[in-house]
Amino acid sequence: MSGTQPQASSASSPARQHWRIEDLDFSRIDLARVREDENLFYLVACASFVESGSDLYTHNLIEFYQGDAEVSDWLRRQWEVEELQHGRALRAYVEHVWPEFEWERAFQGFIEEYSQYCKVELLERTRALELAARCVVETGTATYYRALACATDEPVLRELATLIANDEVNHYKHFYRFFRFFRRYRSKEGLGRSRVLGTLSRRTMELKNEDADCAIRHVMRMHDPAHADDAALLRRLESQMSRTVRINLRPEATIKMIMRPLELPRLLQSLIEFPMRQLMQRVFLR
Repeated sequence: MSGTQPQASSASSPARQHWRIEDLDFSRIDLARVREDENLFYLVACASFVESGSDLYTHNLIEFYQGDAEVSDWLRRQWEVEELQHGRALRAYVEHVWPEFEWERAFQGFIEEYSQYCKVELLERTRALELAARCVVETGTATYYRALACATDEPVLRELATLIANDEVNHYKHFYRFFRFFRRYRSKEGLGRSRVLGTLSRRTMELKNEDADCAIRHVMRMHDPAHADDAALLRRLESQMSRTVRINLRPEATIKMIMRPLELPRLLQSLIEFPMRQLMQRVFLR
């Protein structure tokens, strides 16, 4: 999450060795630290649902960027593979700690509804704006997992959340490397910075979006069916989850990641950082 611009790796550089689920020793989980923590259960279970449905979103992006082989190939060969691995690892953690939770059954209900939100026509109007939006989304997911790692002292969950957060930062950097396409698209599409800022601000407001809302509802229906229709309880759960992220937020690094697509002069960026910080605080106070 540093403020320095990521450097493109050379073709001759060795491929980064990605972690494997087998590297995680679930037998080391300290159940006493996490088993009775309802907030952590929802944070992990909801994340496992969204990550496990990421192939739907990937296929939409591949279709959206059809013709740009570098973008679509990376989405297919790395981004989708790693996102789905996140889902499998989080599912394995949930099933180890809360084996009574019927993950597969709950997930099927989630994915049936979630698929309605994953349509090409719901992406940004232009390719340039979608690349900017992707930077916000990857920033949001990295922030979520950094916060999750800070929110628990259970060693395996902390390790897993850190691994996923690092992946999300690397995904952000890769989308940012595609900004040579962004500049070409922006010129072709006649986009000014105001349009890009509008997309960044709106997508920041949507960091708590229908994906997360859908996941919470379906987790709750399986985990606590007697209160599945209790709107007040659902709001309290959402508020507690948001508070966990908010109190573990690293605002300076997060804001710099969100604003980087604007490519602003330093003075102008410093003027915009304060209202962006206020915007993020409002997002996680809701």
